[in-house]
Amino acid sequence: MSVEALPSPAARPARRRPAAPVWRSYGPPAVLIGVLLVIWQVLAQAQAIPSYILPTPTAILAATGQNWSLMLPHIGQTLQQVLWGIGLAVIIGVALAAAVDLSPWLRRALYPLLVASQTIPILALAPLLIIWFGFGLTPKVFIVTLFCFFPIAINTADGLGAADPELLSLLRAMGASRRQIWTKVRLPASLPYFFSGLRIAATYSVTGAIIGEWVGASQGLGIYMLRSANAFKTDQVFSAILVSSLLSLILFGLVFLAERLLLPWYHSSQRAEQWRENASR
Repeated sequence: MSVEALPSPAARPARRRPAAPVWRSYGPPAVLIGVLLVIWQVLAQAQAIPSYILPTPTAILAATGQNWSLMLPHIGQTLQQVLWGIGLAVIIGVALAAAVDLSPWLRRALYPLLVASQTIPILALAPLLIIWFGFGLTPKVFIVTLFCFFPIAINTADGLGAADPELLSLLRAMGASRRQIWTKVRLPASLPYFFSGLRIAATYSVTGAIIGEWVGASQGLGIYMLRSANAFKTDQVFSAILVSSLLSLILFGLVFLAERLLLPWYHSSQRAEQWRENASR
C-alpha cells in the first residue's frame, strides 16, 4: 500500500475520552448506593428504630472510627489467613488445571472430584478441620483455600483449552514440541482466564476466613463480629461487615491492577476490538 493510500489522522475516528466510560461504569452504582444509604438513614431515624436492631449508616461509621484501634489486630489476622489461603489456592488451582489439560485421563478423573468438592458444606467440614489441625492458622487457611481454588482451577483449565486452533496447527506444522506449544501458546492464552478466576477467588476469600473464625479462633473479624453480636453492639457488627467488604474490594482491585500490568497485550487488543465495534456503529 502506498503512503498516499493510508488514511490521514483527520479521517480516522476520534478516540473517546476515558472519563466518559469510567463514569458510565462506576457512576450508576455509586449513585444507587448513595441513594440507598440516604433512605436507610432517614427511615432509621424517622421510625426511631433502636440502634441494637438497626443502626444508622452514620452510627456505623462512628463505631468504625471509635473502635479502629481495637479492630486492627483482628483485620491483620483475617488478612493473614486470606493471603495464605489465596496463595495456596493459586498453587493448587494452577497445578490441577495443568494436570487436567495435559492428560485426558486425569481430566475425566479429576473434573468430577473438583465439582464434588464444592458440594461439601464448609460449616459441616470446619469442625472436623478444628479437630484435625487445632485452633491455629492451618484450619482457617485450609477453609480459605477450599473457597478459592475452584474458580482458579476451572477458569485456568478452560483458558488452556481455549488457545487458537490455527496457531496450534501452525506450531505443529513447524515442528514445535508439546512443551513449546504449551508454554508459547496455551499458557499465555490461559492468563486472562486465570485472572478472571483469581478475581472471583479474591472476592470469596474474606468470607471463607470469617467462616473459619466463627468455628474456632481467638482473633479475627469473625470473632470480632461474634463478640459484638453477643454484646448487642450491632453497630460494631455492621462496621466489621463494612471492613470485610472493603477488604474484598481492595483484593479484587489489586488483582485487576495486576492483570492490567502483566497483560497489556490482552487489554490493548480488547480496547482495539471495542474501538472497531464503536466505529462500525
